[in-house]
Amino acid sequence: MAEAPKHHIVYGNIKDFITGEELPDTDDERFRQELARFLVEKKGFNRDEITPRLTIPTCFSGNKVCSRIDFLVSINDIPFMVLRYGPGSIVTRQRSAVAAARVLKDRMAARAVATNGQDAAVMDVITGKVVGEGMDAIPSREDAIQILKDFNPPLLSEEKKEREYRILNAYDVDMCSIYRAGPPG
Repeated sequence: MAEAPKHHIVYGNIKDFITGEELPDTDDERFRQELARFLVEKKGFNRDEITPRLTIPTCFSGNKVCSRIDFLVSINDIPFMVLRYGPGSIVTRQRSAVAAARVLKDRMAARAVATNGQDAAVMDVITGKVVGEGMDAIPSREDAIQILKDFNPPLLSEEKKEREYRILNAYDVDMCSIYRAGPPG
């Protein structure tokens, strides 16, 4: 079973909607489970098209970070959409969601979603621009099939990939551990 971060209240265990795995029951995990249910029940994706809890490890300037991708949605094993959940403002998570969608797999996903479980921003991964706002703007399975028909993602150079990894690292660095360590020197 996955561990909950130490700063979360754990109410017990919750069953993962996608995998059936037992997870720590936190407020954030409850939102993630509602998102999974939303993707299946409202947006028409099959459970086996949704991969939860992926991570992207990075290390820059001594900052080791493991960026969490809450959900990767694929159609016929082709990455379509990355969803990153976090409480509060979604604007601050948009760029890191795009970065994750660009480097998560061998082929970039077409869409990235930053969401707090109540609101969402949907971004075109190639341009990085917001193409939809609100939970209803999250593409359905039918939308995904149409989008992927015309989606021909560019291959990122190693230099561009590194830039995306740096963005993930900078956005997701755990400042709590820096503060706990105390002031330098």
